[in-house]
Amino acid sequence: MKKVIIVGAGVAGLSAGVYARQSGFDVTICEAHSIPGGNCTSWRRKGYLFEGGLHWLTGSAQNQPLHKVWQNLGAINADTKVYIRDPFMVYEYNGQQVCLYRNAEKLREHLTAVSPEDKKEINALCDNIKRFSKVMMPVTDIRGVKVKEKSTMKLSSLLPMLPAFLKMPGYNNLSAGEYRRRFKSPAIRGFISNILSDEYAASSLFFVFGAFASGDGGYLEGGSLKMAMNMADRFTALGGKIQYSTRVQKVLVRDGKAVGVMANGEEIAADAVIVTADTLAAIDNLFDKPLCELWTDKMRALMPRLTANTFISLGVKTDLSALPESLIFNLKAPFEYAGQKYDAIGFQQYSAYEGYAPEGCTPMTVILIGDTYDYWKAQKDSGQYEAEKQKLADAVIGLLSERLPQIRDKIAVVDVATPLTYERYCGSCHGSWMTLTVKGEKMTAYPSVSESIANLYFAGQRIQPPGGLPVACDTGRKAAQYLCRDARVVFQGEMASQP
Repeated sequence: MKKVIIVGAGVAGLSAGVYARQSGFDVTICEAHSIPGGNCTSWRRKGYLFEGGLHWLTGSAQNQPLHKVWQNLGAINADTKVYIRDPFMVYEYNGQQVCLYRNAEKLREHLTAVSPEDKKEINALCDNIKRFSKVMMPVTDIRGVKVKEKSTMKLSSLLPMLPAFLKMPGYNNLSAGEYRRRFKSPAIRGFISNILSDEYAASSLFFVFGAFASGDGGYLEGGSLKMAMNMADRFTALGGKIQYSTRVQKVLVRDGKAVGVMANGEEIAADAVIVTADTLAAIDNLFDKPLCELWTDKMRALMPRLTANTFISLGVKTDLSALPESLIFNLKAPFEYAGQKYDAIGFQQYSAYEGYAPEGCTPMTVILIGDTYDYWKAQKDSGQYEAEKQKLADAVIGLLSERLPQIRDKIAVVDVATPLTYERYCGSCHGSWMTLTVKGEKMTAYPSVSESIANLYFAGQRIQPPGGLPVACDTGRKAAQYLCRDARVVFQGEMASQP
């Protein structure tokens, strides 16, 4: 087994590609888009850079096990600047500000000042944040693979995590909505609900807070596309090949083995195939018949719990550097569109980052979380798609202008990405980019290797809900390890130094 085709040049595909190439395979990545990154992307419009994926990165801190992986993949190098903004987010409720400070003691003092009557719950929250700040995402090897250097978690690293592990079952059986209702203050309740949707398990909240408190969760200079380009450069520097604008229509299977792909109407032969395109879409669309294995039916059952959004990007001809980078504020009246209701609206503004906008100007992004795929599909089919996007943008600009009158009549660029946009450019199932994990749900991990087709592997954020960049990176690494195991090749892991 020598030649490998990888479907998709997102973070999972580039991760699998780097590790497979390091381990001696001839690797070609087929990417439908003209750039790498998949959902980890950003784009320019008339001099403005809009950040579309990376808001904070697990493993950006040097003390995290995943940091060495990101270094090996080229995502982070010696020259990469990592920005640790603090507070990470500000929520305004009727003129009162609630700030997400990274330091647990600073957060404790601040929240207690906001709501003295919630002191008991605030103390429990901040004590748990300290516990969860010790939790690190492990980097381990699959069973049966030969490795040049083993990746294991030492007992000295696991013991500090034990207090968080003991708390985890209780919070995993509690929804974020149930948890926030423990607080009396409507400001703190709104603060929590705008960090994590009510349907998620409350344990996810502590993982987020804990990551920030540990010093992790930084933003990389240049953002998503820069990070993806760095990874693509690392892969090609190792001798890997990326074929852009090459859409894979089908994985070729003969005699129970994956033997290549059909891309742009042509067959490309290979000894193995790693599918890193959205797994939910791939198992239904990339085979002669939908792939049916024990795990695929379980994954399909998650369809109602896909996380999608509509993304509004604005280029503003004014300097907003005096504002928080991330601000969410409650609305005077609920805003409704496409069956979704919003009591608050928020934005990210990137005035602090050089090269993101013309001098004295600011790029802003607004994310409206909600599965509106069917709504936008109906608008597309009726010919009203562009008009409805503009209508939504105008409504959002109006809401922002009430809080930020300085942006009124200063909008130079408007760009709206709907779930259909994510589907078109990223191949995302139902235009979604994560999977909702609800209370009581055990940590799910789907196989990275097919049960019925030899030499077929999977990676990507769907393989381990809720997903995200760390999962994409880790599952790409695991897919390469399964490849090495089956080919009886020694897996070449994290290199000691990078060029």
